[in-house]
Amino acid sequence: MNALTLERIGHAYFGQAVLADIHLEVGRGEVVALVGPSGSGKSTLIQIAAGLVDAREGRIRRGFSRQAMIFQEPNLMPWATARENIGFALRRAGVARRDRQARIEEAAWLAELEGDDLGKYPVELSGGMRQRVAIARALAVRPDFIFFDEPFTALDVALKRRMQDLVIGAAREAHFAALFITHDLMEAIRIAHRIAVLDVRGRGIAGVRALEGGTGDRNEAEIFALRQRFLETDPLFRHIHDVDERKRR
Repeated sequence: MNALTLERIGHAYFGQAVLADIHLEVGRGEVVALVGPSGSGKSTLIQIAAGLVDAREGRIRRGFSRQAMIFQEPNLMPWATARENIGFALRRAGVARRDRQARIEEAAWLAELEGDDLGKYPVELSGGMRQRVAIARALAVRPDFIFFDEPFTALDVALKRRMQDLVIGAAREAHFAALFITHDLMEAIRIAHRIAVLDVRGRGIAGVRALEGGTGDRNEAEIFALRQRFLETDPLFRHIHDVDERKRR
């Protein structure tokens, strides 16, 4: 059984269709990156898959037991320390108080947070560190599926790469499956087992490309070469950088 299966998913806002006939599968332990033009409905689709938005039509089969979601913004509670932000997720998940500290430490290690960082408030942390806390908060509940909604878009290139490496390492260590929304094709190539391309109008998945090797196995030269080949010779990727500002996501 797949970790996630979307069948004939469709959705509309105010009578305007934004998604139609979406079929997508994510296997157990697999990272699937979803790319597509701005305005094609990527964020709407991941919110539907995560259960935050109800689809107008179609069926979702979830073969995982516990999910987490990481957004573009860390969305931390400003009045709580990093430790308390991570612990809040455990409290919501019903983890016993006696077990929370060990789980916080485990998640902090996976997110490469130092002990001193855990005592700081969000305002005392850089953008990258706040995103690490958000990742640790997600990992603390030990999910077997994580939804990533363009989590590193606002970060600079060097920091984005470090965050990608963090996700790759965590996926290998924790063995979760993931649906990773991104507009960055190099990011998709770096972290995913497969890349799915959403149709420019949200009318189905235009196509899927499998990548050789596991997540994180491709070096920089291979990633760049594959990106160039996709953009220059593969018609599936012809419109992924288009922008339609009039269409809601």
